[in-house]
Amino acid sequence: QVQLVESGGGLVQAGGSLRLSCAASGITFSNYAMGWFRRAPEKEREFVAAISWSGGITYYADSVKGRFTISRDNAKNAVYLQMNSLKPEDTAVYYCAAKLGGSVFKRPSEYEYWGQGTQVTVSS
Repeated sequence: QVQLVESGGGLVQAGGSLRLSCAASGITFSNYAMGWFRRAPEKEREFVAAISWSGGITYYADSVKGRFTISRDNAKNAVYLQMNSLKPEDTAVYYCAAKLGGSVFKRPSEYEYWGQGTQVTVSS
């Protein structure tokens, strides 16, 4: 059974930082590209960041470029999202996703497995 479990969300003031984690089980993690997405209230799910199976390729949405960093530890079956300089508009439920394959992917439909999400709230 494949499980992706996000953690690390919470309430933070604007300008602050959070580090999200996603623990994977039930898959050969190093064979999967990973992505982070988010869904704000009354908005569609949007791409945030993606990382290739090896970690050698990363890709970011323009809205988070320079503030967020995606990384992974294949030995720990985990992917991370370091979020700095947070803004109120970053408030959303953040999801990690897994896709069998090597590169980076930014369309939700490309991903096979999803976590349940973790809430991030940034106060002004």
